[in-house]
Amino acid sequence: MTRTIPNTLSTPFKRFVFRWETFLLLVTALVFFANTQISPYFLDPWSLSDMTFNFSEKAIIALPMAMLIICREIDLSVASTIALSSVCMGLAAQAGLSIEVICAVGILVGIGCGLFNGFIVTWFNIPSIVVTIGTMSLFRGITYVILGDTVMSDYPSEFAFFGQGYIAWVISFEFTVFLILALVFYVLLHHTNFGRRTYAIGNNPTGALYSGIKVNKHKVVLFTLVGAMSGLAAIFLTSRLGSTRPGIAFAWELQIVTMVVLGGVSILGGSGSILGVVIAVFLMGLVTFGLGLINVPGIVMTVIIGAMLITVISIPAVLAKLRERKGRSV
Repeated sequence: MTRTIPNTLSTPFKRFVFRWETFLLLVTALVFFANTQISPYFLDPWSLSDMTFNFSEKAIIALPMAMLIICREIDLSVASTIALSSVCMGLAAQAGLSIEVICAVGILVGIGCGLFNGFIVTWFNIPSIVVTIGTMSLFRGITYVILGDTVMSDYPSEFAFFGQGYIAWVISFEFTVFLILALVFYVLLHHTNFGRRTYAIGNNPTGALYSGIKVNKHKVVLFTLVGAMSGLAAIFLTSRLGSTRPGIAFAWELQIVTMVVLGGVSILGGSGSILGVVIAVFLMGLVTFGLGLINVPGIVMTVIIGAMLITVISIPAVLAKLRERKGRSV
């Protein structure tokens, strides 16, 4: 279920060489080497640890987002879900509630947002891109109504551990959580009936329905998973920043979708792998960190990420046209 170049890939070695993940690994190695030439401090363990903070929260959301896109759906409201979850956590902190309750509020709000998206998409049969563009504005708008131009920062001191703490030496807590979740979602997608149903729906929703799969229920579960991971990401991001503001995680949708598509997940659904997404996460982290080392402005990084997304989406279409032309010439 990964992007490959077809034709005569009869041997395991050839299949490995022409896998999309292999190509990503090669590019990642080249970018890693380039970063070592850009800055002599890049290989410092603490620099590499700081790099993980730049992508861990986005990567956590990219994992269930990959499954959702494989299932021919998408959620563009994830950044606004983070903002709304963060605001609700801020209100809980102001009320003097415990850290456990604050974290539970963040995840529950994320779950609620995901359920809402899934319900609207499946119940009214509206394209998810339309629904989540609407909820993207809705959730973000609610945060502005609640906060205005103010900032919430009255979090307990222990709350900082989630986004700033370390498990051992330079290995951060949130990066460790991402690695564990990557393994969980890998097993879920590639080694369970739930994952097989996800691929089946992505390849042929009608066929999946007539084969007994509860397609709408499955999609609601996936939207809920995306919402839950957005709530978890809100905990880490809010903890790392130490505050809540209405513009938190602004425009993260583009970066998260780029991670997923760059990882080999077809935007048309039906194919992709968690391994590819994980490699793409590290590749994007290296690219953005390297650009930061040479003081490239954030707006330029956004342009580069957008260009990467368009390029990756275009590759399958270009390859298909080349194969078509080759077939006509034979």
